[in-house]
Amino acid sequence: MKKHSIFPGIILIGVGTYLLLQQLNISLFSGFFSWTTLIIIIGIALLVQAYSANDHSQILPGVILTGFGFHFHPINTFSFWPDHFGMLVFIVALGLILKSLKTKSDHSQGFLLLAFALLLLNYDAFLNKLGALGSGLSFIIRYWPVIIIAVGIYLLFIKKK
Repeated sequence: MKKHSIFPGIILIGVGTYLLLQQLNISLFSGFFSWTTLIIIIGIALLVQAYSANDHSQILPGVILTGFGFHFHPINTFSFWPDHFGMLVFIVALGLILKSLKTKSDHSQGFLLLAFALLLLNYDAFLNKLGALGSGLSFIIRYWPVIIIAVGIYLLFIKKK
């Protein structure tokens, strides 16, 4: 039996509701009529498609779009909201973990990216703790992006499964 795609229907309902609210000048919250709301609508449509039709390939893009939309909405509204690149990495990691849980595949990529995101979000505190260990780690602290690039090259070109 062929799976029915509900994605177009959800997109039309979401965008139609958005446009109707805009036309009637009904704002649900400050900044509602922005590009981030449309991204959230598309992301939610992908997630509904992923979970209702067992189309697990849509989980990652759904989480990314929904997460980015929910991340960018409060940045200008709430002063406590982290305006940091680490949040975007965190959202991608969350998407990878959710997809791997649903597909029962390897979780290591998601958790590795999650650890990297948490390191980015707490980078200053991490450097302060490493700084207390002495100047022996100063080379690593200064050139850690080069180490990350080297690991990426190793994973892409050298490591063979």
